[in-house]
Amino acid sequence: MRLHHVQVACPPGGEDAARRFYADGLGMTEVDKPADLQARGGCWFRGYDDSGAVTAELHVGVEEPFAPARKAHPAFVVDDLEEVADRLRALGVEVDDSQRESFPGHVRFHTFDQHGNRVEVLAAAR
Repeated sequence: MRLHHVQVACPPGGEDAARRFYADGLGMTEVDKPADLQARGGCWFRGYDDSGAVTAELHVGVEEPFAPARKAHPAFVVDDLEEVADRLRALGVEVDDSQRESFPGHVRFHTFDQHGNRVEVLAAAR
């Protein structure tokens, strides 16, 4: 078994804010949704390794009424935690590293996308 993707929600019209967070902030690549799903709105993102293999996939779906995921969350492993944190801060996103060393073998931070969905970002401890 393997995980194919994780979905978070956004309110109607929230796709541009999602693009800013997941593409510009986290560094994921937006990919086209299948044609028969495009009318639903939302957007999809993927992370790739150096060989071009997909390492993470996140779907942002439109939900009405919208309620952010405040506890449930995706957790992304990155190579350079500080680089990602700096990109997010440059976009005005708050980065909480109060639990930085509380996950064995990793350093991490938590944040929230522009719609209030919780996101965790980790890197292997060095």
